[in-house]
Amino acid sequence: MITLLIVKNNHYFIIPTTLKLLILSFYYEPDLSACSFRSTALVESLSKKLSKDDCVEVITMMPNRYKTLRNPALSFEENGNKKIHRIALPKFQVRYFNQALTFINYWVGVKRLIKNQKYDLLFVTSGRFFSAFLGATIANTTKIPFYLDIRDILSDGVSDVAKSKTVKFFLIPFIKWAEKFSILSATHLNLVSEGFKDSFSFYEGEITFFTNGIDEKFLEKKYGINQNKFKIITYAGNIGEGQGLEKIIPEAAKTLKDTFVFNIIGDGRTKCRLIKKLVDLQVDNVNIINPINRNELTKYYQESDFLFLHLNDYEAFKKVLPSKIFEYGATEKPIIAGVDGYARKFMQEHLKDTLFFEPSNVEEFVEALKNYQPHIISREDFIVKFNRETIIDKMTDSILALISSKNDKNP
Repeated sequence: MITLLIVKNNHYFIIPTTLKLLILSFYYEPDLSACSFRSTALVESLSKKLSKDDCVEVITMMPNRYKTLRNPALSFEENGNKKIHRIALPKFQVRYFNQALTFINYWVGVKRLIKNQKYDLLFVTSGRFFSAFLGATIANTTKIPFYLDIRDILSDGVSDVAKSKTVKFFLIPFIKWAEKFSILSATHLNLVSEGFKDSFSFYEGEITFFTNGIDEKFLEKKYGINQNKFKIITYAGNIGEGQGLEKIIPEAAKTLKDTFVFNIIGDGRTKCRLIKKLVDLQVDNVNIINPINRNELTKYYQESDFLFLHLNDYEAFKKVLPSKIFEYGATEKPIIAGVDGYARKFMQEHLKDTLFFEPSNVEEFVEALKNYQPHIISREDFIVKFNRETIIDKMTDSILALISSKNDKNP
């Protein structure tokens, strides 16, 4: 609840006003994704800073990040000043069009739920970029402040990944138009990576850079140096075009079969490519593990000797800042990273003990592991600076300040 101070005929009137915030996030807990964890933390923070009479209303999807792990969830929850709506997944699945059908379902569901409702602010995080486009259409219709949190640049990814010239010719111009429309519709823009800044130089509004952060769950555990006979390298996360694991893991694992074991935890579009290449090369020291909850994941991190990160050698991925960096940085484990661009610059500044190799360069990866000398790792400064609670607290304040500035202009 906020109060508006109105001056009329030299008399002051204090008017209590309840706030209603709309949060659109394609992913939300108990779904497993960086977007889900970030959105959930933000909603909790907003809920604490608002009064019991205010309302934070979230519209998300039923858990859908990974086919192999879909935690049960209620279609509607109300707890204090929080309301969570989860839209059901499409009943019919069509290969190659699943994501499009799911998002159309989300779009229709959001429009239905917000019909005849009034909100004081709209917050959208682009776990799927067209969530930003959906938010922009709502903001332009309702004329409410629109806080947009950008997590990726879809046009860059499609430009690098799409093989069809026809797809590129027709799809990319539309995506770029949708991106620009979404950005220009925003009252406030947050970019999770400073690597995105130049791509949105046309935006003249306020920009912040609240990154992903370290969840408390990863700080509750103790990590140290292990004495494993076979050194364990662990990767956890999406197995997709962006990670390009099939380009590095099979050959590296075969070369290191006498001394290393690899744990690959996750799911994604290119998982089948990775498995096929492992089979073709007859690699038997790589364990493929389906997605797991964070409590189980921390156990794998504790047992590991190295934590692995890799981004495909595409231009688009030189701008991103993977959320996995913060998760790994919460441990005292050595990180070996095949990254370039802004991610590498960020890690060189904040995680100086990282072992780097060029993306997809198997020889450099193997050499970095062989030359590593074990030592005690301390990341106290990193943990303090990038604690999620601290980052989200500042982000919450910037959201509430946006509402306050709107009311100052329109008493």
